[in-house]
Amino acid sequence: MPVSTATLGSVSFLSQLFNPDVSSLSCFLHHTKLSTLYSKPSLLKKASSSSLYNLKVSASSASANPKTDNSQQAEAAVTAILDNSVSTDGLKPAPAPARRSADWKAARAYLHSGFIYGGRVEGFNGGGLLVRFYSLVGFLPFPQLSPSHSCKEPNKTIHQIAKGLVGSILSVKVIQAEEESRKLIFSEKEAVWTKFSTQINVGDVLEGKVGSVEDYGAFVHLRFRDGLYHLTGLVHVSEVSWDLVQDVRDILTEGDDVRVKVVNIDRGKSRLTLSIKQLEEDPLLETLDKVIPQDGSADSDSLTTSNSSTIEPLPGLDAIFKELLQEDGINDVRISRQGFEKRVVSQDLQLWLSNAPPSDNMFTLLARAGRQVQEIQLATSLDQEGIKKALQRVLERVP
Repeated sequence: MPVSTATLGSVSFLSQLFNPDVSSLSCFLHHTKLSTLYSKPSLLKKASSSSLYNLKVSASSASANPKTDNSQQAEAAVTAILDNSVSTDGLKPAPAPARRSADWKAARAYLHSGFIYGGRVEGFNGGGLLVRFYSLVGFLPFPQLSPSHSCKEPNKTIHQIAKGLVGSILSVKVIQAEEESRKLIFSEKEAVWTKFSTQINVGDVLEGKVGSVEDYGAFVHLRFRDGLYHLTGLVHVSEVSWDLVQDVRDILTEGDDVRVKVVNIDRGKSRLTLSIKQLEEDPLLETLDKVIPQDGSADSDSLTTSNSSTIEPLPGLDAIFKELLQEDGINDVRISRQGFEKRVVSQDLQLWLSNAPPSDNMFTLLARAGRQVQEIQLATSLDQEGIKKALQRVLERVP
């Protein structure tokens, strides 16, 4: 008795698949050749009013041999192509319930394998696109669309974009397939993640366009070499600016063009973490010479260069000074000068080591709180690493 195969779109299954008594499709997916075919885009065409599908023979048959394994059967089998025209070959399609059951099995196989499917957009509603999956119609929510569509046509509403996508083929992944509740959900974002996430690495600097802005940060769409925006990452509020940010919306607006640095890639959760501020010089690492002009141009209100006895230490510094003097190798601690910055870096007291090594047994620290900056001179016999360890011990003792 001849054995044939049937192709749904571009996916080949043994002819027994159309038998309602057949077991799960998964038993065939271990076949290398079938698995390869299974991942290719759909070849479905628009259904005619008279018939959804037609099986058309396109190859010769081979005799079945009970001793022949699945691989040999597949290679010698008849290939039938799923078409939408009226049958002219005398072959009757499988009953609709059996076909739908087989297609649900295929959907679950796509879900578990992560293969990308090429689905035709049949229409749309208020929440997303209607995408054809063989005899089934699934749903692609608007939030699961690739950002390339809205970035390409920023002046269009999402429903205008959806209307323009009707009839097109989108590369999608199945993210939910529940036959009992009739839920077949797709994601284009997951499909483009598979393709484009391998092209970026931590530390890369990319051009981007701001999407939605939330209280906790801003989502930025990343532009790739083809000029399209394929992936989206989050710039957390703490990575927007070195300034104290009360509201992200004061700094970023939807549609803004920005440069971002990739700081983390979570490939398991398909998430990108981005930073804008890391592309700018950290103001806390600036020397006081940058904060306080040395040409005498600073206003008297913004600059004081008195000795330590006339400068009131920032809150908390007195306790730190006393503990520093208890450390071996530190002989004297005093404030040499202070200044006021144009912006608030941090409301809390922060101490920063100078990058310069000690000179003439003198070492510089910077203390900052709000807009106020104070330069601290240490008279010490310690090297830079020794000063760092001493300061760490002191900060552990000071509440």
